[in-house]
Amino acid sequence: MSILPVFLAEQLPPEGAETMLDGPEGRHAATVRRLRAGERMTLADGRGGLALCEVLGVGRDQLQLRVLRRASEPAPELQVTLAQALIKGQRGELAVELAVEAGVDAVVPWRANRCVAHWDCGSRGGKALARWQQTAREAAKQSRRAWVPPVAEPVTTTELAQRCAAAAGCLVLHEAATGTLPSVSLPATGELLLVVGPEGGLTDTELATLVAAGGQPVRLGPAVLRSSSAGAVALGAIGALSQRWRLGHSGDIWPVESTKALH
Repeated sequence: MSILPVFLAEQLPPEGAETMLDGPEGRHAATVRRLRAGERMTLADGRGGLALCEVLGVGRDQLQLRVLRRASEPAPELQVTLAQALIKGQRGELAVELAVEAGVDAVVPWRANRCVAHWDCGSRGGKALARWQQTAREAAKQSRRAWVPPVAEPVTTTELAQRCAAAAGCLVLHEAATGTLPSVSLPATGELLLVVGPEGGLTDTELATLVAAGGQPVRLGPAVLRSSSAGAVALGAIGALSQRWRLGHSGDIWPVESTKALH
């Protein structure tokens, strides 16, 4: 039995209510996924709220739904924020996609010194940020997540250091670090900031600034990963080393019998 598809809605109707799913989400459900009357799906508001729905009818680019059950998925006690250095082209979007699928809770674009990509403060920078935000939204749906990780405005190294100092923990991935991620004592609650540098690496000044703010340099293993994949690999290790991978997420919150179509 496959896991129910997830579609996003700004507001979730109460249990027992009927609602219409239209717009881009309705078009995808009706035209791409080709859901039909009697099938079931999940609506998510991106903020932990979930609604198990039955399809009552299908129109052009829209579905008529009835809400069968409501649920809420709590946010993890340990929140991992990825500070991702800007990457040129589609590799930046790939980094966001992989991180969201690996369970990241928030993404902060970082204007590191050696970034080839430079987001200006005008329309071009705004479009680049919007692409990262849309990527996070689509990746959350693909991985059946109840929470859509927000992608913040890009920060400077000084601003990143301030966030590092305020976090419960800060890990800085660095190829020359002597400590490994499994050797680190992870906080049980609060924000864990995970810093991934650009393809050219961190400068000595950037590393010193983050360490002075409480950042702990770590490496994942003997291989040097690309900036676009390092965050996702680190998130996998953090999930295995902490309680973040315990069951109860939106992918299995409904009992198996709830996935069956009504007769």
